[in-house]
Amino acid sequence: MEWLDLLITVTLNPTKTNVRAITNEQLNNIINRIPEENLRLQKLIKTQVFSITKEEEIVLLIKQYHSSLIALLDQTLKNQKEDTSQKVILKKVYKVLLSNIDELLSFIETRFSTNLILDERVPKTYLSVTRKELKKKLDKLKLNSSQELKTNSAFEIILKRLYHFINSTCLHYEVTFRDIFYKKTLVQGLEEIDCNNDEIKAYSALDEFLIYLNFNSKAYINLLTDRLAGCINGYKDPIERMDRLLYYYKAFNQLHRKPGLVLNPNYHDLETILGNWFTQEILYLEKKLHLSVVPLQGKKENPVNKQSTPKDKQKVLCMLSTDQIGLILRASDELRILVAKSMSQVFKTIVPHLSTPYKEDLSYDGMRSKSYVAEERDKQIAIETLERIIKKIKEY
Repeated sequence: MEWLDLLITVTLNPTKTNVRAITNEQLNNIINRIPEENLRLQKLIKTQVFSITKEEEIVLLIKQYHSSLIALLDQTLKNQKEDTSQKVILKKVYKVLLSNIDELLSFIETRFSTNLILDERVPKTYLSVTRKELKKKLDKLKLNSSQELKTNSAFEIILKRLYHFINSTCLHYEVTFRDIFYKKTLVQGLEEIDCNNDEIKAYSALDEFLIYLNFNSKAYINLLTDRLAGCINGYKDPIERMDRLLYYYKAFNQLHRKPGLVLNPNYHDLETILGNWFTQEILYLEKKLHLSVVPLQGKKENPVNKQSTPKDKQKVLCMLSTDQIGLILRASDELRILVAKSMSQVFKTIVPHLSTPYKEDLSYDGMRSKSYVAEERDKQIAIETLERIIKKIKEY
């Protein structure tokens, strides 16, 4: 970084050099060379990192480059402030210089984020430059984004939050490199997102991107859960509502997440909150389905015969079909999780104590027979149910 350091600390430093004496030709040469130096440094940093084998040495190297660039950024802003030459071309030099230093910093923060100490406080000068750069990108994004994105309520929440960060004179928290890195990643992703090609699916491209970045804004979480509830409650039949709810839950669990990223580190992860919301909604619908089945069975009872017959056994309502239950019981027997004299004994002992939303009295022999000729859909639902159980146990 010798050339860049000498340029900023000596050549363009009004306290050490007579800046007015620098010719326009020399300044043009500087403008042309700065981007070349930017690319050279990016290549050099990558080469140096890949030639080092020890992790701690890589961390030290990246930290040195990062802190040196911030110091040069600080000095450039100081030079710009103290310059009284009023040369138009010199102002262009400062503009190109600041832009390229910011690009170098973004390169390090994006490519080598795992090697940076992201919880360190951001210097005021760097924060000021970052805010200006983010504002330019955000203004451009707001102006040029598609109509679908502009009318998206989630996009409005993002803009409001980012503009608050940019324009606020007094933030109520200490801004760290992690905050800056997250917001840069967020804006960059918004620039690349394409909402015009959204297919008919559970979540929009913007939702998938925000879930990927763990955008745990309370306003966005409320918006998303309200929209999901509206889609689910559009179905009058409880079974259809349960089916739709499970579909959205499955689709949510299958979305990608980027490890280590979070908008607000002092609040719960978006995945935790949404997962809890889905769980509570599923439990609520299960109870409604159970209540809709039990009274119907009660009405069929003959009051005369009720006294002469023994009291019916209490049954456990299972939200799976008979074919899906059969698959799980068969696998449990074959893996010797449930141990009995035979598979028939397993089914004969357990099945009479179960009911489904569709049927109160189940045939254990019929369930056992069907477990050998299961359909692919039943297999898939049984697998997803067991995966949900695994995930819940991991949370204990």
